[in-house]
Amino acid sequence: MKTRSYSELIKLPTISERYEYLKLLGSVGFQTFGSSRFLNQGFYTSSQWKRTRRDIILRDNSCDLGIADYEIFDRPVIHHINPITIEDVENENWEKLFDPENLITTSYNTHQAIHFGNESMLPKLPIERTQGDTCLWR
Repeated sequence: MKTRSYSELIKLPTISERYEYLKLLGSVGFQTFGSSRFLNQGFYTSSQWKRTRRDIILRDNSCDLGIADYEIFDRPVIHHINPITIEDVENENWEKLFDPENLITTSYNTHQAIHFGNESMLPKLPIERTQGDTCLWR
């Protein structure tokens, strides 16, 4: 699998293009931690991860995939652009685990879409309304 980066991702202007760049098309628990979830749970509760998570949310202005018009109003999820593995956590591969070039802020739905390939879960911008656009007799 090609190594992807935040620097390349932010060059893509739309949420659909960023989604296509990131999507993994995985299955639940198979390519990630499965029965070894205790490893990543320890990682995700560490003080170093919590600091890194805060810094990434600030960098991305709490916006889905770092796109300004897509503010996240619930709890943001920090996605590893290049997925982490059991070995990364066991071998303390800090560069891959905490590298800002490997992290992006997402909403829960966008994160699910990236992992399981359901583009319909991506957020949509509100329709811009104009005067008279709801007139029934035109």
